[in-house]
Amino acid sequence: MMKRVLMLALVGAFSVGMLSGCNTMAGAGKDMQKAGEKVEDKAQDCKDGKC
Repeated sequence: MMKRVLMLALVGAFSVGMLSGCNTMAGAGKDMQKAGEKVEDKAQDCKDGKC
């Protein structure tokens, strides 16, 4: 009985960790995308001679 409870607790903790990890990676991806857009905008400005 105790093994089963411990195993369920471990599976639950692992699942929560995986789900929060996905949210973290999605957020990091969005941040990187915004940074990339700013770099592209600056590169376009420099290409147009507004650097």
